[in-house]
Amino acid sequence: MVSTSTPAAGKRATSPTSRPSGAAPAGSGGPDDARDATGVPLGLTLVTAAVLVVVATLVGIALSGAATPTVLADPGALVRWGLPVLDAVVQTACAVTIGALVLAAVVLPRSSSGTRSGSGSGGARRAGRTAVAGRAWPLAQRTAAWASVVWTISLVGQLLLTYARVSGQPLGGEQFGAELGVFLTQIELGQAMAWGLLLTALASLLAVAAAGYTSALWAAVVALAALVPVAQTGHAAGAANHTLAVGSMWLHLAGVTIWIGGLAALALVAGRLGRDLAPAVERYSSTAIWAYALVAVSGVVNASIRLGSPADLTTAYGVLLILKVLAVLALGAAGWWHRRRTIPALAAPASPRRSFAFWRVLAVEILIAGATMGIASALSNTAPPVPDTVPQDVSPAEAITGAPVPAEPTLQGWVTGFSPDVLVLTGVVSAAVVILAWYARLRRRGDHWPVARVVSIMIGLALIAWTSSGGAAVYGHILFSAHMVQHMVLVMLAPIFLVLGAPVTLAVRALPSRGDGSRGPRELLLGLVHSRVAGVFANPIVAAVNVAGSMVVFYYTPLFELSLTNHLVHLWMIVHFTLAGYMFVNVLVGIDPGPKRPSYPLRLVLLFATMAFHAFFGLSLTMGESLLAASWFGALGLPWGVDALADQRWGGAFAWGFGEVPSLALAIALGFAWIRDDERAAKRLDRASDRDGGADLDAYNARLARMSGRPAPASDTPARPDQETTP
Repeated sequence: MVSTSTPAAGKRATSPTSRPSGAAPAGSGGPDDARDATGVPLGLTLVTAAVLVVVATLVGIALSGAATPTVLADPGALVRWGLPVLDAVVQTACAVTIGALVLAAVVLPRSSSGTRSGSGSGGARRAGRTAVAGRAWPLAQRTAAWASVVWTISLVGQLLLTYARVSGQPLGGEQFGAELGVFLTQIELGQAMAWGLLLTALASLLAVAAAGYTSALWAAVVALAALVPVAQTGHAAGAANHTLAVGSMWLHLAGVTIWIGGLAALALVAGRLGRDLAPAVERYSSTAIWAYALVAVSGVVNASIRLGSPADLTTAYGVLLILKVLAVLALGAAGWWHRRRTIPALAAPASPRRSFAFWRVLAVEILIAGATMGIASALSNTAPPVPDTVPQDVSPAEAITGAPVPAEPTLQGWVTGFSPDVLVLTGVVSAAVVILAWYARLRRRGDHWPVARVVSIMIGLALIAWTSSGGAAVYGHILFSAHMVQHMVLVMLAPIFLVLGAPVTLAVRALPSRGDGSRGPRELLLGLVHSRVAGVFANPIVAAVNVAGSMVVFYYTPLFELSLTNHLVHLWMIVHFTLAGYMFVNVLVGIDPGPKRPSYPLRLVLLFATMAFHAFFGLSLTMGESLLAASWFGALGLPWGVDALADQRWGGAFAWGFGEVPSLALAIALGFAWIRDDERAAKRLDRASDRDGGADLDAYNARLARMSGRPAPASDTPARPDQETTP
């Protein structure tokens, strides 16, 4: 509640009818309106939701039997029942932290536009609006800070209880402390939890110190990164398709925290938004749609991994999963109702009915979200029907890669093979949807955008999808040559189509700008494009060195083998080489924003230099006698009788030969661009000469004549009528 001071002595108190025009009217979403509209204080709703989290967790654990004492090495009832409850606390605090940070970074204005203008009645209205809206952003930041502290502290307790459950030792046992260090440093589960705790602590420090949009955004990024170790533990850790399970789990966690955590944070700050409530709810709703889609898609993937057949839905795990799906569907229905009814009503003149509808739906959403978090906690502590273990009787290749060995490579396998990388595939599909939406927005607005550019972007995205999830991905982790195909497509081919499509220029034209000072997608994109870091990497020399030098650094250091064993490094490889290729090609032939482009001769020099480097790089691999990542490729024992060193040489030959094809295409395109640029420059000079009668050329000829000591030649250009003189 926001306290109000008593009017000073000698000043007339403001009556309700003389309220400042900018102050939030009754029913506008102020803190008191939550009670007035629904009859229930917001604080009581949030407390009830927190209780529902705990109750749903305990009920779920009781139904699933996850707290049943074990026959051997039982850690005690405190651990069996306390760990699921602590898991629920961790998940709730995590969601509130990330949700509040996302609101602070991309939804809420730090202050209204009224701080920059005005006097008179309009200025008074804007000042009143600022007085209300200016308090929402600090509250979101403080909410994130306190929730992050709770998240960090509860993670410590979760780590201790997890160790007790794994080791079978009760808390305070004789060997508890002595073996805890071994668990944290030598056991994979303990290492992942330790990394998660460190990242969470870092995110907490950033959340506490956040003072603006950029710092809040960085805190949100680190907090989302702290979910990666969480995704690597639990049921995903032992799944047969480990990469798919971990990727889908991270997407699920990210979607849930942004969606449900943002909902809780919005409920906390809504009373301080005043007339900014409607745009804030609209922005959160747009963000929540994407988060909901992530939750739905990743949930289907997770269920397909952990359920062997429809009959598994009758197990304890299946029943909890059904309850969670129903809760998520109910939340989705509430969100749909918000977008269809309450959000449009918020933009209408204030009325008690409008406030009642908004807070009623929001309160129901919060309560369902609390129950959902509790069910999710119980689900994570319940054994799935499909065991989280990898079969022991597997081939060496399957034991090393963690995936079944595909059939021998054929043209059909290269074209139709499918090994989904859910993270990259989700990003590619999302990008395609966004590009099409931007194009449709320009069309509705009457602005022209070439269809060929949209098609070019789609081809580039399709190449990235095929590289990461298609035939190249099927064989890329077991054949060096296939891995080189992935690399060359990412760095040399896909960027050409992306640059020709000019996605950044399309985004800048299609995305609306915000007038309240907050950071929307357009502001974030322009801030990134014009940042110092982007300026350094987009520098023509740096971009060329990055494309060429990164190949040597990647393949001739442990990074290459690390990308084969660690999926996060593999994802970094995809992002790095795609962006490096995009920045280099954009310098040569692009129209997207960036640093000043060099002259055409220098562009050709940079292009031919990278072509030569690719040739020497491919030649070195073709002539090489040592196997790169030998402990990986040399130990696979593929059933097709592949010679790993010979396959590496084939990869070098591909880099040598294929790398020249896109480079030659770029050289030809660059030559035509040079010719067109010269033609445009000549036309500009001709138009200027027509306007001033060739004054620049006459001055140049006169200067040459003076330098040679000869009299200045007479101008051949006839004088314009306004330049003629009367004898």
